[in-house]
Formats: sequence, structure tokens, C-alpha cells
Amino acid sequence: MKLNAAARGRARRISMQALYQWHMTGNALHMIEAECHVENDMSKVDTEYFSELFHGVAKQKSELDAIFTPYLVGITIEQVDPISLAVLRLSTYEMKNRIDVPYRVVINEAINLTKKYGAADSHKFVNGVLDKVAAQLREPEVKASRS
Repeated sequence: MKLNAAARGRARRISMQALYQWHMTGNALHMIEAECHVENDMSKVDTEYFSELFHGVAKQKSELDAIFTPYLVGITIEQVDPISLAVLRLSTYEMKNRIDVPYRVVINEAINLTKKYGAADSHKFVNGVLDKVAAQLREPEVKASRS
């Protein structure tokens, strides 16, 4: 399959949904991944990227949470709604591990997912947190884009 932005976007959406399910149910990763393949038309999804995101976030959950938790002003990680939490983990993973994806793309995709699936105005919260994560993890890229 030819790699394209739409296929990556679908991979992010399904990864976010899988991470949400994992958070809510605690089911095994392989079971959730299999359900994703059954319940979605994966022919237009970058399945390798989906798998990397889903399993990568699961493996690095504690490390990822430690990166963005300092920017949760006034609330604890337990108080973050599950959709926003899945998006924050997914996006922090991408910023940390996928330097080939520009930080602005990561943030834009996160905002779009949160607008579509999250609570009202949660995209503003996610945007604020991810701006700070980007400044930490992608400092040279952020500085270059602002000059």
C-alpha cells in the first residue's frame, strides 16, 4: 500500500480508539488489536503505523505519562477524560519516537481527534498540553518554526 496522510490519519484514529478501549477494559493488547482488524476496514489504513502506535504507547505508557503530566495544570492524570488521555499518550509517543512526523502534524491530528471524539472544548486542553510537550521534546524544531 502506498503510504499517504489519510492512511496515517486512519491509523491514528483506530489507535486512539484501541488505547481508549485498553484503558477502559484492561483487555489484552492482542485481543483489542484483533477486534480493530475485524471491526474496521483496514484496507485504507497504514496497519504497520497503527500497530506501532498502539503497542508503542502501551509499552511506554509510564514514560509518556511522565512527559505530559507536568503540563496538566490544576488536574491529575486520573481526572483527564479517557479520550483526551488516549490522544495525549498517542501524540506524546509520536513526538518522542517519530521525529519524521512534524510536531505541527502531530498536534493538528490530536486536535482533530479530540474535536471529533472528545468532550466539548477538550481540544483546547489537549492543544495546550501538547504545545508544551513539543517545546520539550522537539525544541529545535519548535524554535525553527517560530523564527
